[in-house]
Amino acid sequence: MAGAGAPPPALGDLPSSSSPALKFQVLAQCGRARASRMTLPHYVCETPMFMPVGTQGSVKGLTSGQLEDLGCQVILGNTYHLENRPGSELVAEMGGLHSFINWPRGMLTDSGGFQMVSLLHLADISEEGVTFQSPTDGKRMLLTPEHSIQVQNRLGADIIMALDDVVPSTAADAARFEEATHRTTRWIDRCIAAHGRPHEQNLFAIVQGGLDERLREISLKGLVERDTPGYAIGGLAGGEDKRSFVKVVSQCTAGLPAGKPRYVMGIGYPLDIVICSALGADMYDSVYPTRTARFGVALVPDGVLKLKNSAYARDYRPLDEECGCMVCRRYTRAFLHPLAAKGLAFAANLITYHNIAYMMRLSAQIRQAIKEGRYPEFVRQFVARQFPKGDIPDWVRDGCQLAGISLDGLAAATGVATAAAGAAGGQAQGGGAAAAAAAAHRDSGGVAGVAGGSEAAAAAVGAAAGASSTIAAEQQQPDRQG
Repeated sequence: MAGAGAPPPALGDLPSSSSPALKFQVLAQCGRARASRMTLPHYVCETPMFMPVGTQGSVKGLTSGQLEDLGCQVILGNTYHLENRPGSELVAEMGGLHSFINWPRGMLTDSGGFQMVSLLHLADISEEGVTFQSPTDGKRMLLTPEHSIQVQNRLGADIIMALDDVVPSTAADAARFEEATHRTTRWIDRCIAAHGRPHEQNLFAIVQGGLDERLREISLKGLVERDTPGYAIGGLAGGEDKRSFVKVVSQCTAGLPAGKPRYVMGIGYPLDIVICSALGADMYDSVYPTRTARFGVALVPDGVLKLKNSAYARDYRPLDEECGCMVCRRYTRAFLHPLAAKGLAFAANLITYHNIAYMMRLSAQIRQAIKEGRYPEFVRQFVARQFPKGDIPDWVRDGCQLAGISLDGLAAATGVATAAAGAAGGQAQGGGAAAAAAAAHRDSGGVAGVAGGSEAAAAAVGAAAGASSTIAAEQQQPDRQG
């Protein structure tokens, strides 16, 4: 990276690669973080990017048109579940997954490997492949590397994943991790040989090895030698401690080719994405933003809003005052609270829409900060908002240190900010500032359920405090969702 004040490197000096169905060009670097352009057969994507998960081809609660409007670039489909129902041959007859779900942009299908973890009680793993018992009708299906690729060739996604041998990251069997690491490398050769559409679809290899630095290095070396169009970091976000998580991500991003996309699988917590991007990762997926929406939880810059909480019953603000999405323009927390509390689908759909809008906005902010050479400061500000009391987890500090980003002084600064906010909140409970804000939202046009008054102001302050208090625990939970 050029020194402070030095001009950024010319585009031709930045890493890039070209494969038959994928072109990747790093546009800007800031420390280890990078903003890139990835050209796929169906769409030109900007990274870092978050990819919503549509297990059977659809993202629950949203139409393809809404996903386009929100700026989604790539969505995921699940090979195992799509093969079970409706079947890849039917999808192929309908013109492939893009036509089947009416989605014109990028698509990625996983290999079915993660089901070795999520459906472990229904799976038998051998050198040949993995045999699953269907959770719906009990039928058995042998998924081999060849079968996985054939199914994905029929589905027709822009990016397809190699079948890997996945071991839960919390497993204590060292011999099983050793076996899975070497088997994953053997299976990539079978996947490459079976791939029938290399000029239309991009096969990504998946780095395995658990939390073992030696095994990860073995996996990295073997897979990089195969020179696939892109690479994924698998076997994480399954409940392992987060300090080990960031250490593995750092090792893998450093060991993967600089000119090819790096995909950390199963990552959906906003803080995880900010830290992994600082470490040089490009792509992320998880059902977290959509699944958590169905439980009445909205994502906001300060953390989360648990809208079933009664504190929001008289909170007349939008979900996120910084968000311009349709939901935040039209509806209030008070409106959504009783709907979420009753578990109504309408609330789940609205919160899902907002959560995806939040993830798209966060991805765009990350890219912009990298391009402008201010990503370290962006990370510092993001962390400060997530942990206003300065109680920053060790794993966050570790991740930032590995990325060359200092958090020194942040605890003191956030502590001062928290005290100031507390003083302001005390004044607001008298009805002044928050009531004025509520009135401003009412007058700004058509936000459902808006009203004024000191009672509403007090509720708004309480709800804000509730949102801030949940984030530290929320962000330290495992996130292997997709």
